[in-house]
Amino acid sequence: MKKTVMSVVVYTAIIGSLNVASAAQGGLNILDNIKFSGELRPRYETVNSDKSSTTSAQSFTNRTHLVLTAGLFGVQNLSATIGLQSVNNFGNTNYSSPGNLNYNGDGVQYDIIADKQQAMLSEASIDYKLGKTALHAGRSQLNLDNQRFIGTVGWRQTERSYDTVYASNSDIENLDILAAYVYGYAGVTGITTTETNSVLLHVKYKVAEALSITAYDYMLASTSDTIGLALTGKIDAGAKLTYRAEYAIQRDATMEYGSAAAQTNVKADAYYYNLDIGANFSGFIAGLNYEVLSGKDENDATSTKTNFNPALGTNHKFNGWADVFYVGNNGAAGGLIDTNIRLGYKTKGFGKLLAVYHDFQAETAMNAVSGTTTNLGSEIDVVYVNKIPGVNNLTGLLKLASYTAGDATSFTNATFDKQVAWAQLSYKF
Repeated sequence: MKKTVMSVVVYTAIIGSLNVASAAQGGLNILDNIKFSGELRPRYETVNSDKSSTTSAQSFTNRTHLVLTAGLFGVQNLSATIGLQSVNNFGNTNYSSPGNLNYNGDGVQYDIIADKQQAMLSEASIDYKLGKTALHAGRSQLNLDNQRFIGTVGWRQTERSYDTVYASNSDIENLDILAAYVYGYAGVTGITTTETNSVLLHVKYKVAEALSITAYDYMLASTSDTIGLALTGKIDAGAKLTYRAEYAIQRDATMEYGSAAAQTNVKADAYYYNLDIGANFSGFIAGLNYEVLSGKDENDATSTKTNFNPALGTNHKFNGWADVFYVGNNGAAGGLIDTNIRLGYKTKGFGKLLAVYHDFQAETAMNAVSGTTTNLGSEIDVVYVNKIPGVNNLTGLLKLASYTAGDATSFTNATFDKQVAWAQLSYKF
């Protein structure tokens, strides 16, 4: 509980300011330059799997996200932010949620849709900028780099928020530095704050348009340290080319939190790499990606070797939208190799149409049932996004994910086919 004190203090300070803003004495403006923004995001989602123990699920939910930002005490560059996030399912409970397999209490176990009906404080922070240095304290939504390791999971209706104290600086031209202490996070599947004692270090240097170098060390308490380097860039060669080459390792956790047993038993030994190239020519999109999350085999069963686990990433963006391999490979102890190709078209007026094909393999065999097979199946994903004519800031989305299981039968969630479809509107104001 002590770790959440700072968020409570910040929240109380902001609420107190709101209550007395109109009664400021002596000419002191407690709040000024007040800005209000928000989003309404209704969504229909359906999930159908071949899992024999579940029934197909469907949900209709709406996310309401309201944010107020204002200058504080008349101090230049000092601001406060408070936000609320609410998800309503309008009584439609024909789906299971993580931790509640019979969501509507009728005894039927539905397929999982990770959008509970719930509400949470999504932002409660104070920020101060001094030149090119930014200081932050409180709750906010934090996305680093491509969100593979630190992200908010913005696709889910209850987006993740982080309780942090951080400083960022860009005084040196083309160099961005961030150091953050994370003492809690909440969202996605539940609103209860998970207390932690984690440190995030992130540095990016832009050498030229064709090359940026990003280095990071994400020290998640009693989980692991993720240390990595990424090279990215854009090249204009007739077509607009982009690339990413990244390598990371996970080692024993530097930071600790929880019981003595949890602290002394934390071991990690894993690696990750990601190679990606993309092209855009007159609106036509193409790309090839090869991503590896290391795993372990039977010989590692009693060792300290672990799966590579992007525990706090926006992982819906990766390894297929059906979320078969969402976090830690969901029991796929042999790790994951995802080879995927994307094709699409994007122009103003038409919107964006994108299709992605994934081939999934285990990084190493971990299967006493089906021998040495590493075939984890394949997936086809398709999305179409466009602005709705006649209504400013209104966007429509149609999205489909179709996963076909492979024959590596010992991998927990990769043993049955799964189809997921979405229809969504988003209105921002």
